[in-house]
Amino acid sequence: MRDKISTIIMILIVLGIIGVTGIFGYILYDELTNLQQTVAEDFQTTFDDDTSVAAIENEVKAPEVIENSLNEIEGTNNGQNTNIDYSNVNVDKYFYNQLEEYSKIIYRAFESNKENMKSGKYKIELGNTFSDVLSQNGGQEILGDYYQSAIEAYTYDNPDIFYLSPNKMYLNIETITSGNNVTYNVYINNGTEANYLSDEFSSKEQVDSAIAQLEQVKNSIIQNRTGNTYNDIKMVHDYLVDNLSYDTSISKPHIYNIYGALINKEAVCEGYARAFKYLLDNMDIPCILVVGKATNTQGKSENHAWNYVQSNGTWYAVDTTWDDPVVVGGGTVSQSSKYKYFMKNANEFNADHFANGQFTEGGKVFSYPEI
Repeated sequence: MRDKISTIIMILIVLGIIGVTGIFGYILYDELTNLQQTVAEDFQTTFDDDTSVAAIENEVKAPEVIENSLNEIEGTNNGQNTNIDYSNVNVDKYFYNQLEEYSKIIYRAFESNKENMKSGKYKIELGNTFSDVLSQNGGQEILGDYYQSAIEAYTYDNPDIFYLSPNKMYLNIETITSGNNVTYNVYINNGTEANYLSDEFSSKEQVDSAIAQLEQVKNSIIQNRTGNTYNDIKMVHDYLVDNLSYDTSISKPHIYNIYGALINKEAVCEGYARAFKYLLDNMDIPCILVVGKATNTQGKSENHAWNYVQSNGTWYAVDTTWDDPVVVGGGTVSQSSKYKYFMKNANEFNADHFANGQFTEGGKVFSYPEI
């Protein structure tokens, strides 16, 4: 009997505590609803490094979005909402010029913070620029698409940002509510990653050292320019064909970028194409990176990367990788093979090369110039 009474008393005590807690919670909730609240949501656009260039036989694929996750995280700016203006950043590059205005804003933010991004941890502020986009139905997904297009264009326009890893960059959206007023603060950072540098780098000092090495090699090459556009394009083409080796292991560091091509002298097709563009960019010769499919001599279709370059107002195709084939049993490339894919028109080149301007499945379709 005594145990039953004790049990009843304990139940009454617990119910009393719950009641008091409920009343206190209601009062606290009523107070908090009058205060400004900040909720942040996180867009992670991830790029699959293994599919940005396929792992075998000259294959390249534009970066793919693996996941756009919306995870609730704590607000980082305590409700601060600012207007960040990048309109004074001047950009005139091939893929940038095809972007929608909101994507251009993100691209210009990257360009404005290029030096800061070498740390891999710098927070790129975008402020409340996208509040009108985010206030729409599905606004977060719309902004995610703008972000994806911007980062694709930035990556393909700028081979010199070889040290960045876009799959480690996060687009954060903070929702700021004050009464009936809702605004948004947007920024890009490294999220939960240690940094957004590629795996080969962990500090700004390492990045600067790699850039200095590249500058030295670049200067030694372009000092030989003649001022004749065709001859200068041929000079860069010949340098890559004569000095690089195609990496068949598909496992070495930097083989997809200009560091692997110009410092390690080993690369896959994307590394060749980025190095070609990097050198011609520094001689003010228009050149773009192209991705798509190509049919090899065995009749096999494979993902591939090459370039279009402009000379005297006309665009031509150049494939430095296929002008530097792996010679079975050793030996050197014949002169006829060395220029088989150099400065070709559409009829010649498009017989086995098929460009695709959609870098991401479901993403923006970029256009290429006619050759």
